[in-house]
Amino acid sequence: MPTLQLNPADIDPLLEGLAIFGTGGGGSPAWGKAILENDFANGRTPSLVDLDSIPDDCTVVCGGIMGSVKVLEQMGTDNIMRHWEERFELLDVTRVMERLLGRRIDHVVPFEVGGLNTPVVLSLGARMGLPVIDGDALGRSAPETQMTSFIGHGVSLTPMPLIDFKGNVVVVQAAADPTYPDQLGRWVVSNGGGLGANNHYPMSGAQAKAAVIPNTISASLALGRAVRHARAQGQDPVQAVAGHVGGALLHAGEVVAMAEEESLGFYYTTARIRGGGRFAGQQADLVIKNETMMLSINGEPKAYFPDLVLLLEPETGRGMMSIELRMGSRVSLVGLACHRRLRQAALSPEGQRAFSAARYGRPRETYRPIESLVPELAAA
Repeated sequence: MPTLQLNPADIDPLLEGLAIFGTGGGGSPAWGKAILENDFANGRTPSLVDLDSIPDDCTVVCGGIMGSVKVLEQMGTDNIMRHWEERFELLDVTRVMERLLGRRIDHVVPFEVGGLNTPVVLSLGARMGLPVIDGDALGRSAPETQMTSFIGHGVSLTPMPLIDFKGNVVVVQAAADPTYPDQLGRWVVSNGGGLGANNHYPMSGAQAKAAVIPNTISASLALGRAVRHARAQGQDPVQAVAGHVGGALLHAGEVVAMAEEESLGFYYTTARIRGGGRFAGQQADLVIKNETMMLSINGEPKAYFPDLVLLLEPETGRGMMSIELRMGSRVSLVGLACHRRLRQAALSPEGQRAFSAARYGRPRETYRPIESLVPELAAA
């Protein structure tokens, strides 16, 4: 089975790409850098395996850390890395999943593309001596556990074991509603030290080949190299990103208003961006729930989750975290269609509940593909 071993020189370009595809979320690349550097320093080498090369009868699982960004920042990278050398919750909860399934896990796959949440699964694979599937559940980041390609392709989210920072273990054996495991998991972690890990979406290799968004880790590495090359050559890095991913620059300007809102029990952020340059006179409204969820320009919808709105720093093309946005922040927004597997999932009966616009405070909105809203992408 062919594998690709990552090396220390891959860290920075990989994190560049992961942050861009993270659509404002997916965890801080600074944490991803600490995780990967710690693995190499301790003699662990993350490796990737091509999705199509895995056996149909192998066992694949997904998972990641859960918890508060505030707790992570309070503890700091050095303390967390030391703690994880003593007890890595993500490894512990994966062993719980093996006991639940009654068999050995052969491969792991990240939940999402993001600066922290992909490296932490690469670390899990390296600690287990397993190659990580080159792919993930979205091809971007998402705020909730049920928002995946898997859920629309017959892969069950449960059983989902959770372990918190204190060592408490809870198993969601089954769920009548796809949003329940995520809600329970957040309660468990918030009451167990603010940090923890989960494991979920057990599937066969055959199921993985139909449901995983393929090649997203290697694609992130390639994107990171492309944007760094554009910077070094004095080229427009935002246009380099848009060209590399086949997207369109939808808006660029300055944040002139921000608000936190509550709707149907969910909190989300809205940012109003006043256009500059060729976008002068245009006003963009961006809905964020950790990640970019919906974009409207001059009151007209231009993108809905799960299609991607990349949140970029204009001068560098760097993928910005949504928590960085402040009044006066300058941002560029690049839109592109999500992978066809993710779109199929979003349009399925299960996906329509799991991905509902009500989850980000827009219950009256209905998903429409970005190509139907952006003429440049329809022409492409």
